[in-house]
Amino acid sequence: MPDIDNSAGDADSSNGLWPAIKKIFGGEETDRSLRAQLEEAIDEHEDENPSDDDDSSANGDLSGVERQMLRNLLHFSEHDADDVSIPRGEIVAVSADISWNELIEVFSENGHSRMPVYRGQLDQVIGMIHIKDIFPFLAKGTPPPKDWTTLMRQPLYVPQSRGALDVLADMRARRVHLAIVVDEFSGTDGIITIEDLVEEIVGDIEDEHDDLPEELITPIGEGMWDCDARAELDDVAERVDPRLGEVEESVDTLGGLTFILAEQVPPVGTIVKHPSGWHIEVTAADDTHVKRLRLHPAPDAPDAPDTN
Repeated sequence: MPDIDNSAGDADSSNGLWPAIKKIFGGEETDRSLRAQLEEAIDEHEDENPSDDDDSSANGDLSGVERQMLRNLLHFSEHDADDVSIPRGEIVAVSADISWNELIEVFSENGHSRMPVYRGQLDQVIGMIHIKDIFPFLAKGTPPPKDWTTLMRQPLYVPQSRGALDVLADMRARRVHLAIVVDEFSGTDGIITIEDLVEEIVGDIEDEHDDLPEELITPIGEGMWDCDARAELDDVAERVDPRLGEVEESVDTLGGLTFILAEQVPPVGTIVKHPSGWHIEVTAADDTHVKRLRLHPAPDAPDAPDTN
């Protein structure tokens, strides 16, 4: 077979990212891991081609979105269940004691396809309920079972330290798309859905049921702030007071911080004192999680922006 001269084609693509990746897989001897080599190839490409995102896909190279997904994938195995879970304070769950109509109402209000079911308290999750098991009764108008918990399915139960990649493998093997993350005392620390794991790679996935972006941290005058419990502590620290972001426990949201300080899901009206002098008032909550909070300033708190 005659030799084929690819020099022209190679010259056209020699500066792309894909040739660099192929070179890595070509078997060059190196002490660095394959993960490190791939990430270095991405870094070098972006340093040499800082503004090529618009043309990358057209010339067969990896686009900016693809490179970011590749980066996320390279670091996916570094995360554990605690890193990727929805924190306890944001879990939407139902009690096994509620009525059929109340169950339908919770599904309707929250737009979730599956929810944990607990008995007594959230630390005692006994199963999960899927909207697919409820919909046939609604569609056909047939009477529901006297005890709707007979429709429950079993979720996965994983420790906080379980690797995210292992959780994904567990979900695929068991064909279960909800995992309950438990702490060292077997209490409920959070939940993980298959969507949460996929989003770690591809980024946030918004669907038609997701609410439009809203302001989670709002100044309301006299140094006070009205906050959604889902507000990230990093954002609270940046906008309100850096001291509010200083916490030793593994917690990411203002609602989670309030739960840690109160050592329970505090009822509406509870005021929790933060070590910095700030007071956190619970303005909306239910039996399983805090929803809204009001921050009352510490004596030496930074001035809040003027709301007028």
